[in-house]
Amino acid sequence: MTLEGLAFAIFLFGLRILNNAIGTVRVILITRGQRFLAAVLAFIEALIFAIVFANVVSDLSNIFNLLAYCLGFSIGGYVGMAIESRFITSYVIATIITQAHGHHLATALRERGFGVTESVGEGRDGMVIMLRSVIARRDISDVLQTVREVQPDAFVSIEEARAIQHGWVRQLARNHYR
Repeated sequence: MTLEGLAFAIFLFGLRILNNAIGTVRVILITRGQRFLAAVLAFIEALIFAIVFANVVSDLSNIFNLLAYCLGFSIGGYVGMAIESRFITSYVIATIITQAHGHHLATALRERGFGVTESVGEGRDGMVIMLRSVIARRDISDVLQTVREVQPDAFVSIEEARAIQHGWVRQLARNHYR
């Protein structure tokens, strides 16, 4: 393998990382309903893919280009997820259902800066307290830790929040007061 061939494999590797990272971010934007930006990223993603794929398929005996393609894809997924977690704030809705200590749990969550709505409901075995909170995805572990500390038997469900408006969200409140 020549130095030029190795440099080209490294170039393909970098393009493939970029290609897959863009694809990961594009999928996230689609799930959030940001169609135009997702379409622009799809164009760029397809263009990069066509360039890289054409160069790899043209000579499948070139093991360095093939390895660069495969490794770039795997690392690109990781890079895309890192971009999402670092630069794209996503929100989830935590629903917590418990038969005991519901208000105490809500108070503990509020003391840690989370907005919580309490409701009374009827479960299979009687009255339950249902707590709902919109939280930044990166705060899921904090909420789950609080639940484990206060009411470890509580039922917890986490679901994607496509859009939020108004209310109390810890991340938004922090930014508001800075």
